[in-house]
Amino acid sequence: MFTGIIEAVGSIASIEQRSGDMRLYVRTGSLDLSDVKLGDSIATNGVCLTAVELPGDGFIADVSRETLAHTRFHTLRVGERVNLEKALMPTSRLGGHIVTGHVDGLGEIISRKEDARSIRFTVKAPSNLQRYLAAKGSVTVDGISLTLNAIDGECFELNIVPHTAQETIMTEYVPGRLIHIEVDIIARYLERLLGHTPATNNEQSDQGLTMETLMACGFNR
Repeated sequence: MFTGIIEAVGSIASIEQRSGDMRLYVRTGSLDLSDVKLGDSIATNGVCLTAVELPGDGFIADVSRETLAHTRFHTLRVGERVNLEKALMPTSRLGGHIVTGHVDGLGEIISRKEDARSIRFTVKAPSNLQRYLAAKGSVTVDGISLTLNAIDGECFELNIVPHTAQETIMTEYVPGRLIHIEVDIIARYLERLLGHTPATNNEQSDQGLTMETLMACGFNR
């Protein structure tokens, strides 16, 4: 579990193709690895990776075919910069929102423009994720917890303040770039709840969440 608050920007040190999948060596820059052990998770551009080796200046992780199929990791290049965040600890502040490190799909940067000291991006979301996005709601872009400014059809708008731009790889974004998107997990669970209600007396129910159910639970008076 992560918060979407980027702790450091690292870089890809090496990429090794292995029988159809990949092994990555990520140099972690200023990220403190003193409390990281083998098997720990580190979000890399929003993708939860497991450290299988710790060479001292970074970590090595295996990337499965499943991950390659749902991310842009197959296009990574040696030297490319990546956002990094260590897994959330129980004592950590939840400064962003709940992030799982499981990429839901790839978005595309449609436009970029300066707005005073901020940068405004327009992002096209995959059609199957658009229903989870809401104005002023949360979204994770390459591991960064962000607030959606507005929704316009299949696109959403982001306003990136100077601190976020400085501490992440977002200054490198240009139109046409693909980015990892993870939608708010609460939106996913809400959809599930709205679509299905628990079965009673060993019977299957497909009525969904109704006004009658809400009233019975005291949510509508």
